[in-house]
Amino acid sequence: MRTNYDFTPLRRSTVGFDRLFDLLENGLTSQVTDNYPPFDLVSEGEDRYRINMAVAGFRPGEIEVTAQQNLLVVSGRKQESEESRYIHRGIAARDFERRFGLADYVQVKNAELKDGMLSIELVREIPEAMKPRKISIGAAGENARRIEDSSANNNEKANDGAKQREAA
Repeated sequence: MRTNYDFTPLRRSTVGFDRLFDLLENGLTSQVTDNYPPFDLVSEGEDRYRINMAVAGFRPGEIEVTAQQNLLVVSGRKQESEESRYIHRGIAARDFERRFGLADYVQVKNAELKDGMLSIELVREIPEAMKPRKISIGAAGENARRIEDSSANNNEKANDGAKQREAA
């Protein structure tokens, strides 16, 4: 069952949310049908995440992990061996590509393949300039004095400059 939502009214009244609307309209429908390879998303803390993906039968050289801005792509290309002749093949070893949308400032820190499990470590690192900061509020008299002092200094400099011009 596919349900389409019309985000046009929201697109008209918002600025800068195009990526979110595109994800809602297109991104979720493309991955609903393919469940290979299976994976887990694990939260390991407030800003730490891990993706565990079952990739049995793949070697590290056959898996590629690519991090782009706001997108993580994990793909596997199995290299067939000429010497193997299967009577029955029950372990899935088909090529795959999984895409994960990443929030702003989420970075891939590490990827490790061990015992058929690919583990990808993600960390959200918000730059200092983007973190909330507390602004101190001074008393009205203090701010007024600072402004008066700076304007008084400017007036004195202007008067000194005028006196020097008159002397010349």
